[in-house]
Amino acid sequence: MSDYEYIEYNKPLSLKVWKKMLPFIVTEKKNLITCVILMFLVAIIDIAFPLILGYAIKNNIEPQTVDGIWVLLSISAALVIFQAITVFIFISIGVRADCGICRCLRNAVFTHLQKLSLSYYSKTPVGYLMARTNSDTSRIGDIVAWGLIDFTWSIFYCVGAIIAMFIVHWKMALITCAVVPVMGLITWLFQKHILTLNRIIRKINSKMTGAMNEGITGSKTVKVIVSEKQSLNEFSGITSEYRQNATSLARLRSTFVPLTLFVSSLAAAAVLSYGGYEIIFLGAQLSVLAIFLQYAGGFWWPIQNIARILTDIVYTQANVERVNGLLDQNPGIIDKPEVVEKYGDVFAPKMENWEQIAGDVEFRDVTFNYPGYNKNILENFNLHIPKGTYVAIVGETGAGKSTLVNLVCRFYEPTTGQILIDGRDYRERSQHWLHSAFGYVLQSPHLFSGTIRENIRYGRLDATDEEVEKAAAIVHADKVIAKMENGFDTEVGEGGDKLSTGEKQLVSFARAVLADPRIFILDEATSSIDTEMEMLLQNAIHTLLEGRTSFVIAHRLSTIRNADLILVVDEGKIIERGTHVELMTNRKHYYKLYTQQFEAEVEEKVLRESVKDASTGSASNGHGA
Repeated sequence: MSDYEYIEYNKPLSLKVWKKMLPFIVTEKKNLITCVILMFLVAIIDIAFPLILGYAIKNNIEPQTVDGIWVLLSISAALVIFQAITVFIFISIGVRADCGICRCLRNAVFTHLQKLSLSYYSKTPVGYLMARTNSDTSRIGDIVAWGLIDFTWSIFYCVGAIIAMFIVHWKMALITCAVVPVMGLITWLFQKHILTLNRIIRKINSKMTGAMNEGITGSKTVKVIVSEKQSLNEFSGITSEYRQNATSLARLRSTFVPLTLFVSSLAAAAVLSYGGYEIIFLGAQLSVLAIFLQYAGGFWWPIQNIARILTDIVYTQANVERVNGLLDQNPGIIDKPEVVEKYGDVFAPKMENWEQIAGDVEFRDVTFNYPGYNKNILENFNLHIPKGTYVAIVGETGAGKSTLVNLVCRFYEPTTGQILIDGRDYRERSQHWLHSAFGYVLQSPHLFSGTIRENIRYGRLDATDEEVEKAAAIVHADKVIAKMENGFDTEVGEGGDKLSTGEKQLVSFARAVLADPRIFILDEATSSIDTEMEMLLQNAIHTLLEGRTSFVIAHRLSTIRNADLILVVDEGKIIERGTHVELMTNRKHYYKLYTQQFEAEVEEKVLRESVKDASTGSASNGHGA
């Protein structure tokens, strides 16, 4: 679980923090204002009911007459019906406001995520981003919509009830209001401790979710290394901690509720005692006592409600800060205003101004280090790759092969120096213009939920079914797809988990082919495919790359012997460059890598044939017996 999830938040209420939410809140201002008006009406009706009861006691119950009773009943019934309709309407509008704010926030967060550079995603956990997009925005929408509704009703009711009580009988009003500070203090103290425990429980719940996720996704590893007991002990420790704090929270709440009831009962008892005294000894009216008993019984809930909402606002401020922090995150790689003006951006591209890319790539005095690291990966690096050149990048794991590709794709930018596409610094054109010219096939391909046909069509959304199937045929994916139950309409599952790694790779190849890019990037793209399929793909790749600039990060060196240029990378530096023949003649680093891998492949082939022969022999002997 990332440290992002454990940031403590103990700051006081800050209007400055909430101010940044105003652009999203005002999108639902009509609905929110309507809710406030409706809550005012509901509060007025709630205040009126004790007065109606007092009127009925004074004019009908005490004199034992039914004069005007039907008018009184009609008014009461009308108020009940009106209140029911009002409550129905404000709940409907409240839901609309809540969903509207959440939608606006989520769209803003997701849009901003599309603008962030690859470096941000490399250091930020996916779970953190999902929590900000879903949980935090939901919490903010909930507190703004429903918190405002509850707070409005509570304020209106408290103010209205106090005014009504002082108008009816100021002495009993003072007795009732005298308990308000005591109730406020109790509520504040308990809510403070409840908030603290809620924070702890939330953190433990995040740990529990993370532990469960690791236990499920890593179940195979757990069984292989026989660590079930250790996993259970770790998870049991987390659940025990959760139970302990949840029990403390329940105990706190179970104390808070009876205590507030006790205090409100004391207020009612004080009102009843003094009211009874006035009725018996001073000839006061029974209706006044009835009114105050009604107000005393219903006065404490809105006070608790106000304290709870204020606490929730402070608590939700942590969610607001996290969302603000994400929205304030610098994208890292930003197109200049004049570039956006001419070429547009990813959401509003001005494709009519895009120049056709030929594919000439040049590194000119490039120095680069990854953000947060002081060590230069490249220093004063120069390399010119004419259009249509097939460039292979080789090296051991962790040597820095992907750095060159990341720079070419502008996932990162040079610290100093320039990278030119067709003779112009690629920062003079938009990122979307550049990325639209690339076909990128990753070592670990990602597919989107949907069918195989839909995933291939992501390469070019306006492609016909025939074009999709033709692209699959070029990379021999059609043969594999034909064996599936629904062919091109087979569902791939979430992330493509219903397909094997090799099948996903074939689909991603077909997707890249359909895009018809001018520059191809193959990042060890055939390492997840069996040898037989790789041979078929190599023939297709040779046809594909012809006439296009291509960068191939190679896993098997035997597949790149026809490359126009081979770059050998070691510890982030290019230590050799040349064709296969030239590098083998030099008998340096590339020669060692190639011969070691060649020997390993020969041994693997011999072993595989031996196993096959042994299996065939065993089958024959068994048949003979």
